[in-house]
Amino acid sequence: MLNVAVRAAREAGKIINRASLDIDLLRVAQKAANDFVTEVDRAAEQAIIDVLLKAYPQHGILGEETGSAFGDASSEYQWIIDPLDGTTNFIHGMPVYAVSIALAHRGVVQQAVVYDPTRDELFTATRGAGAFLNSRRIRVSNRVRLEDSLIGTGFPFRKNDDIDTYLEMFKLVAQRCVGLRRPGAAAIDLAYVAAGRYDGFFETGLKPWDIAAGSLLITEAGGLVGNFAGDGDFLFTGEVLAATPRVYGQIVSLLQRFSKVSPAESGRRAEPDASATAAQVELMTAAADKKSGTLAVPESKRVKAAPRRIKASDVAQPRQTEKSLPPSVYKPKRPKE
Repeated sequence: MLNVAVRAAREAGKIINRASLDIDLLRVAQKAANDFVTEVDRAAEQAIIDVLLKAYPQHGILGEETGSAFGDASSEYQWIIDPLDGTTNFIHGMPVYAVSIALAHRGVVQQAVVYDPTRDELFTATRGAGAFLNSRRIRVSNRVRLEDSLIGTGFPFRKNDDIDTYLEMFKLVAQRCVGLRRPGAAAIDLAYVAAGRYDGFFETGLKPWDIAAGSLLITEAGGLVGNFAGDGDFLFTGEVLAATPRVYGQIVSLLQRFSKVSPAESGRRAEPDASATAAQVELMTAAADKKSGTLAVPESKRVKAAPRRIKASDVAQPRQTEKSLPPSVYKPKRPKE
């Protein structure tokens, strides 16, 4: 499945790179205030869908531009696609954008690909098998103090975004960290946290296709992902916080009062991998929103686990892993009979 996702991402990357040579000729439409879509977004998404459904015609699709119009909406497998995360950057010629593809099974992300076509950087992850950049194993940074950390963020840009609240959060974090960065593509931001380039990231107003792939990259790289309150309900709530385990707790202590997610409404988490430590509990979860398609896990299939909140005082020990070669993205293994 990861091989197929990589092939789909590279096909989309070819379309994006060709179009970047003639940006002035692109037809650009506006979905909402400051929210753009180009013919490249649509062509790249269709190319991704064609590759995915050719390999897995029985799977469902959740795309930024096409929604759930393609595939089998009742399938337990659902591909979550953002064909061009950072469209505004793209149409202005700023080379910070990416293709994001994730595969969720019963609401839990199992495979992830984030592809930066301008740098030919391919971030991949398989649940339980680690995260990789161009076939090289990556880990989150080893920084433990927010005062030493470089943090990524995203500015509010939509008409109804609460910019005043964001400025309060910005001030609190900016006064504690080394610096804040805003490239403008959440998929790349999350991939950079997984690769140790950032020590943390927070943003509001995001969609599932912006963060699904990046969230698995981070957890497989040894980091934590959740909402501002430290809970695992983030995929459909829009507010996302990701960081190294120690820095994560310190940012939660600053931002938890701004969280709009009620603990009582948070979805239940999946059980942690057997190889993870207690402090590295997987925070990926399916949302309880019934409008979320197959990512909304049926009540009968949800894991009966007591909710757990990450606190600033939590201390996480890095997961001990043996050195291993990355999984091949070109030679899929045959399933055992």
